[in-house]
Amino acid sequence: MPAKAKYRKDYKKPDYTVTDIFLDFQLDPQQTQVTAKTAVQRLNPEAQQLRLDGHGFQFASIEVNGEPFSAYRQDAESLSLDLSGLNQERFELEIVTLLKPAENTSLQGLYQSGSAFCTQCEAEGFRQITYMLDRPDVLARYTTRITADKSAYPYLLSNGNRIAGGELDNGRHWVEWQDPFPKPSYLFALVAGDFDLLQDRFVTKSGREVALELYVDKGSLDRADWAMQSLKKSMKWDEERFGLEYDLDIYMIVAVDFFNMGAMENKGLNVFNSKFVLANPATATDEDYHNVEAVIAHEYFHNWTGNRVTCRDWFQLSLKEGLTVFRDQEFSSDTGSRAVQRINNVKLLRTVQFAEDAGPMAHPIRPEKVIEMNNFYTVTVYEKGAEVIRMLHTLLGEVRFQQGMQLYIAENDGKAATCEDFISAMERASAVDLTVFRRWYSQSGTPELTVNDEYDERNKIYRLSVSQATPPTHDQLDKINLHIPLKIELYDGQGHQLDLQDEHGPVSNVLNILQDNQVFEFHHVYARPIPALLCDFSAPVKLDYDYSDEQLLLLLKHAENDFVRWDAAQTLLANELRRNLQRQQNGEEMLISPLLLDTFGAILEDYQQDIELTALMLTLPKETEFAERFNVIDPSGIHAVRQFLQKNIAEYLKTMLLKVYHRIDLPQYRPERQDIAQRSLRNVCLSYLAVTEFGNALVNTHYLHANNMTDTLAALSAATLAALPCRDALLADFEQKWAHDGLVMDKWFALQATRPDEDVLQNVIKLMDHPSFAFNNPNRLRALVGSFVNQNPNAFHAVDGSGYRFLVEVLIKVNSSNPQIASRLIEPLIRLGRYDAQRQTLMKRGLERLAKIENLSKDLFEKIEKALD
Repeated sequence: MPAKAKYRKDYKKPDYTVTDIFLDFQLDPQQTQVTAKTAVQRLNPEAQQLRLDGHGFQFASIEVNGEPFSAYRQDAESLSLDLSGLNQERFELEIVTLLKPAENTSLQGLYQSGSAFCTQCEAEGFRQITYMLDRPDVLARYTTRITADKSAYPYLLSNGNRIAGGELDNGRHWVEWQDPFPKPSYLFALVAGDFDLLQDRFVTKSGREVALELYVDKGSLDRADWAMQSLKKSMKWDEERFGLEYDLDIYMIVAVDFFNMGAMENKGLNVFNSKFVLANPATATDEDYHNVEAVIAHEYFHNWTGNRVTCRDWFQLSLKEGLTVFRDQEFSSDTGSRAVQRINNVKLLRTVQFAEDAGPMAHPIRPEKVIEMNNFYTVTVYEKGAEVIRMLHTLLGEVRFQQGMQLYIAENDGKAATCEDFISAMERASAVDLTVFRRWYSQSGTPELTVNDEYDERNKIYRLSVSQATPPTHDQLDKINLHIPLKIELYDGQGHQLDLQDEHGPVSNVLNILQDNQVFEFHHVYARPIPALLCDFSAPVKLDYDYSDEQLLLLLKHAENDFVRWDAAQTLLANELRRNLQRQQNGEEMLISPLLLDTFGAILEDYQQDIELTALMLTLPKETEFAERFNVIDPSGIHAVRQFLQKNIAEYLKTMLLKVYHRIDLPQYRPERQDIAQRSLRNVCLSYLAVTEFGNALVNTHYLHANNMTDTLAALSAATLAALPCRDALLADFEQKWAHDGLVMDKWFALQATRPDEDVLQNVIKLMDHPSFAFNNPNRLRALVGSFVNQNPNAFHAVDGSGYRFLVEVLIKVNSSNPQIASRLIEPLIRLGRYDAQRQTLMKRGLERLAKIENLSKDLFEKIEKALD
C-alpha cells in the first residue's frame, strides 16, 4: 500500500487456464469451508510459475493431482506455485479455504445478507472465496455443491441447472448445480437462505420452456409480481428486437437487502439489491416501478452481452456495460415513452457524467490505467459507453446495427472479447469506415461543439459552421478530433420544418463532424431558418450556439423533436437563472422575465396535447443540474435563485396550476404510461403550489388522500422542500407507518437529508442513531449520507466546512468496513476544482486528513491521490 497501477497496454494472455472447477461449500456463518477442485491447463509451454489470486480467508491446504503440495509461496494477495517439477500440460489442483461470512462487511466474496448467505464476485470478489485465476479471460465450466442446515437454509442456489440433491443425517442437506456454459469467476454466484418464492415460466421462440424463480424476503411476496412481469417482458423483447433467446432451463433472481450495487448478472442466478425487485403501490413510486423494470431488463440482457460474450480484461468493461445499458434504454423506449426515456438519460449525463469528465477521475470509456477496478464502475463507462453505442446506431441505422450485432455475437460466443472486436464487427457488417469513431474509446472529456450560422439571401443558401474541441482533462492534456454525429432540423419563422437539401438534392439530417472546422450548406432555403441542433441528443457533447429567447420559444412550441422542445425549455430556465445569479452576486434585485412566465403558462394551458412532455418541461431543474452550467459553482447562489424562480413561477401560474391539479383525478393506482404521466404533471403542479398560500392545506390534503407511494412521497417532498407547517407531522406519520420497512424508510431518510433547514446537518447526524438506520447497510447509508452530500449542495458546501468534516468522519469509518461504498460517497469531495478558493481549501484539508489514515483502502487512495494531484 499504496497499490501499484495496472495498465491496459500491459495485458498478456494467461500462461494457464482453468477448464473445469468443482466447488464444495460447507456453509456456516462463523466458518465456511470451501474445497475447490480445478482442472488446470498450461497454455504457455515455457511457464513454470502459476500465480493465483486470493485474500481475506484462511488457507487450509493444497494438493496437486491428489498429493499434498508444498512448493508454493504466499503474500497478502496471492498464492504462487512452482510447477517446474510438474511435466504435465493438464493437472488437478485442490485447495481448501476457510471463510467467515458473518464478519465480511465488504459485501464482496461470500458474506451474510441478513440471515442468508450471498456472494458478489464482480469485479474481483471471487478471490475472497478461494485462490483462483481471478481474471475475466479465464473461462471454466462450474459445478457447485452446497451443504447447509436445512431448517435455516432450505434454498441452496447457484449457477446453471440443478442436477442433484439430498438429505444428510445431521439436519443438513445438499444441492448440486452445473453450469454448462464456460464463464469467468466473476459470474459465479451462490445464495442460501429461507425465502418466499414466486414461480412462473417462459416459453422461448424455439418452444423451450424456462422455469422462472424469484426469491424474496419472507413476507415480501406481494411485492414481487412486477419484477416477474418485467423479466418475461424483457425475455420477449430481446427475442423480438435482437433475436437473442435464453439458453438455460431455469432463470433465478434473488433479492437481498445488503448489496453494494444495483444487481449482478451471474449466469442463471441474478442477485439483486431488494430496491430493484420489490414494488407494490403502497411501497413503490412510479420511478421505482420503472427502475425495477429497467434493472431487471439490464441484468437479463447481460446473458448475451456480458455472459455468453464476456470481456477480455477489466479495461474492456464498457464492452458489456455500455452495450447493455444501451439495450436496456432501448427496451424502456420501445415499451414506454422514447422521449421521456431519452430526456432522463440526458439529465443523468449532463448532471453526473459531465461532472465526472470535468473532475479528477476523468477517464475514457475504456480506461488505460487503474488501481482499484471497482472505481471504474462509473457513469462514464456505463452511460457514456451507452452513448457511444447509440452514436453507432445513429450512424449505421437499425438494420446495419443489428447485422453488426449478429456478427459480433457469432464471432465471440463463448469467448472473452475486446471493444475492438465489437467495433470491428460493426465496421465489417456495415461497410462504414469507423477509424475516427474508435477515438471515443480512448479519449476522455466532454467535447464542445461551437456552431455559427449565416444566411445568403441572394442565393438562398444557409450555412452552418461547426467546430469541435475537447478541453484538457485530468488524465489527458492533448485531445484529437472525434467522429460526432450531429442531428439537426431547420424551421422557418412559422415553425414549419424545412427539407434539407444541398446543391445535388436531399441530404441526411445527421451531419458527420470529423474535423476541427466544417461548413455545411443547405440550398433552396427561402428565409433565414431557426436551427434545431443536437436533436435526440445525438452525441454526448456540450453545444454552444447563441440562441435568442425568441428562437428558443419557437423551438419549444413547434419543434417536432420532443428532446429539442424540452431542451429549449431547460435553456430558457438556465438563462434566467444565470442572469439572476449575476444580479444576486452583485447585490441587485432579482427579476423574472414575463416572456418566460407567459411561455410556461402556454405550456400548461395546452398540457393535454402531451402530458408527459408538459410535466418534464415544467419541472424546475434541480440545483445539481443547474450547477453543471457553470465552470465555478456557487451552491448558495444557485439555491437562492432557484427558490426565487420557483416562487415567481408558482405565484404567476397558481390559478392555472390549481385548475390542472384538480382536473386530474386518478381514483385507482396503475403503473401504466398514461396514468404515470398524469400523476407526474399533477405532482409537478403540487410542487409549485406548495410555495403559495394554498400550499400547507393542499399538501396536507394530498398526503391524507394519497392511495399510492408516488402521491404520498410527492406530498412529503413538497412539504419538506417548502418547509411547510404540516411537514413535521407528515414525516412523523410516515415514520410511524413504515419504521419496520428499510426500503421504504430510505425514502424518508433521503427527504430528511435534503431539508433546506439551517440545522439539516445536525438532523442527519442525529438520524444516524435512528432505529431504522443501519450504518453497514449500503442502502441506508446512500439514502441518508449520500442524499445529503449529493442532493443538498447548499448544506453540504456550507462555507464553514461542516459538511466536508462530516463526510470525512463517515468515510474514515466506512473505509475499514466497506471500501467500495466509501469510494462512492467521496465523489462530491474530490471535485474541489469546481468551487471558490475558500471551499477548495476546506475540501483539500478534508482530503489531506483522509490521505493520512491508517490502512487506507485502494478504493479511496486512488481517488484522493488524483484529487490532490
